[in-house]
Amino acid sequence: MSAEGNRKPYLDAWLKRTARELSVSGRLSELVLILSGKKGGNPDEWRDRLQQILKREEEPDFELLTEIDSILAKPAKGGSTDRVEPDLFG
Repeated sequence: MSAEGNRKPYLDAWLKRTARELSVSGRLSELVLILSGKKGGNPDEWRDRLQQILKREEEPDFELLTEIDSILAKPAKGGSTDRVEPDLFG
């Protein structure tokens, strides 16, 4: 069976969305640093692994996929995650 036949539509959509998110300047570096801090390993290994995933050379397991999604769902800029942003309407 060809690689095209093994494609998973949800994974294709996830890869497209994730590549778009990581195209923002500095976002890949931020993700690499967060993953190396949370899961161990050095940033260069994580950068290589993420690039392999984006090139479809490696398929992420569900845990990594959801971890990446949760990290990317947070604002890219704004410093520390402990800091509370002022409410625009409050």
